Amino acid sequence: MPIHTETELYAPIKQYFEQRGYTVKGEVKHCDLVAIRGEEPPVVVELKKSFNIPLLVQGIDRLRLTQEVYVAFELPNKGRAPHRLQWEEIRRLCRMLGLGVITVQFYQRKQPAVNIVCEPTPYVLRANKRAALQVVHEFHERSGDYNVGGSTQQKLMTAYREKSLHCAYLLREHGPLSPRRLREFTSNKAVSSLLQKNYYRWFIRQSRGIYYLTPSGEQALTEYAHVLTAFTFQTSSEQLVDV
Repeated sequence: MPIHTETELYAPIKQYFEQRGYTVKGEVKHCDLVAIRGEEPPVVVELKKSFNIPLLVQGIDRLRLTQEVYVAFELPNKGRAPHRLQWEEIRRLCRMLGLGVITVQFYQRKQPAVNIVCEPTPYVLRANKRAALQVVHEFHERSGDYNVGGSTQQKLMTAYREKSLHCAYLLREHGPLSPRRLREFTSNKAVSSLLQKNYYRWFIRQSRGIYYLTPSGEQALTEYAHVLTAFTFQTSSEQLVDV
């Protein structure tokens, strides 16, 4: 049930903290909600109708006052994370910023439900060396920059697709070839696996160890003609012998 103003979040969150022994007051030194329990550091909660960047900026600003800062918003429809994200992505982002997250779900016939998505605890990001190496490897394996950054719902030119196109190009230009000959021409040690898996269905085995190009492969060479320049330049300086 969409709320009209962020002030509707105040009462249920206030009740949540009061039930846990806090004294709660609103609009204290520009903080939407401040909760204090005994001698503990103050808890600050910033309220917004929905999860957005201004809410995060407000939360970060409040970290100058206390480490116990939450950002709060209404739980989106059907409980899905906002902006087509996953809840784990929301948690990870806010933990990296040092912020906690509170959601409030409103109902027509019962009291609002307050949920702590994550606590404002320091987050230590663990480097993924394997993933980093994969990025570097993919970068260097591509012959050029064929994708536009930010593209969605489009076929991307990956290193794997490039290597497949290279094999397809050689088969079109020189007829059926063996994996060994393709390996020599492309310097790709994984040619045999690429042909056998045949992920794009561009290749077909004519006989043992001899591969043809399929109509789908011919179509791909037309679709990605702009990528073939690198292959043309590479093979024009080599003496290719048909098998």
